[in-house]
Amino acid sequence: MSDTKIQIKGMITTEKKLTSSDLMQLEDKHGAHNYHPLPVVLAKGEGVYVWDVEGKQYFDFLSAYSAVNQGHCHPKIIGAMMDQAQTLTLTSRAFYNDTLGVYEKYVTEYFGFDKVLPMNTGAEAVETAIKLCRKWAYEKKGINENDAKIIVCDGNFHGRTTTIISFSNDPDANKNFGPFTPGFIRIPYDDIDALEKALQTENVAGFLVEPIQGEAGVYVPATDFLANARGLCSKYNALFIADEVQTGIARTGSLLAVCGNCTCEKKCEKQATYAQPDILILGKALSGGVYPVSAVLANDEVMMVIKPGQHGSTFGGNPIAARVAVAALDVVADEQLALNARRLGDLFRSEMEKIIASNELILKVRGKGLLNAIIVNDTPDSQTAWNLCVALKDNGLLAKPTHGNIIRFAPPLVITESQLMECVAIIKKTIENFKK
Repeated sequence: MSDTKIQIKGMITTEKKLTSSDLMQLEDKHGAHNYHPLPVVLAKGEGVYVWDVEGKQYFDFLSAYSAVNQGHCHPKIIGAMMDQAQTLTLTSRAFYNDTLGVYEKYVTEYFGFDKVLPMNTGAEAVETAIKLCRKWAYEKKGINENDAKIIVCDGNFHGRTTTIISFSNDPDANKNFGPFTPGFIRIPYDDIDALEKALQTENVAGFLVEPIQGEAGVYVPATDFLANARGLCSKYNALFIADEVQTGIARTGSLLAVCGNCTCEKKCEKQATYAQPDILILGKALSGGVYPVSAVLANDEVMMVIKPGQHGSTFGGNPIAARVAVAALDVVADEQLALNARRLGDLFRSEMEKIIASNELILKVRGKGLLNAIIVNDTPDSQTAWNLCVALKDNGLLAKPTHGNIIRFAPPLVITESQLMECVAIIKKTIENFKK
């Protein structure tokens, strides 16, 4: 239970052990209802485990939507944050600070770009990439101002700002939030012919794509889709923009999902399947989940269209974020998390296939690395996937449905083979004993 002081009319009058039920009621009463959480209240995390306020231990199979790739409360990342927090937290970009330049050099060399524009959240980074693409289109490609178009995909999820939901086809994301921002062309995901046709449209500036569509249900495109998309963008002089907020930082078994089948822990030029983005968007695990850190990377030809005063953020590039991101990326390389995700992801899907072969409740497993999903044998508007996640919770594993009848499985990348097999056993037992 949680040791929390209860405040009445401004006076602290008593102390009470708040239960999970108490804390859920507090959120329900005082918080906006913009989320529908699983009924569990977490109070502690370490590695692949989390504990609720009553002390029950769970495997975390969501990783804060892939923000906690390095595991909960990784000591190296926490140490960097605490050390910097006691020294200098924020200067704004009105002044230089002694951590930002070091981070910028580190992250650009890590991913192979000339420049980085630091931001805080994934949605902010996507908005930054959109602005950058449009400005490049007007100042470098010669498109008339306000005429630029950016190609996106059906089923996309790039965030929830007004501009981003303007090109979503999810009614939950955009119904009753208009009017919407123009300038986007939507095509089917993983359709290279549709992409080439759209690129021939007048005034196209770029193609914004998730290398794997996570929120839509972990849709993995054809093996050559990203490389072919990169080639078409070059052919038609449009920017290839990769949103790797969820798929990046080793989640899919490579440093980036656009790296194809390479298991290098830092970006390399050797393998032919690398689909080099013109703009790379990162977030979530860039901080290991301990602090909001996102980044937009590009080479000088693109990035240098932004001049002083034209874009920024008070917190973007703050000293804590810079220190935390360096530590988080160090962990990815030092602990070979991409290789671990590749190996254990293959094992996980193989084990899920065995379950599917003997049980009609699950239709399919799909994914790459340790970003996976199972498709439940029921309609998207049913409660079956939700109820199955509640049953998994009761058995000690936390996961969450996405798009109705799909359950996403994404544990921290520090998970061991023995821990993974323990989780497989929990999933198997839960499915076998589940009744709709």
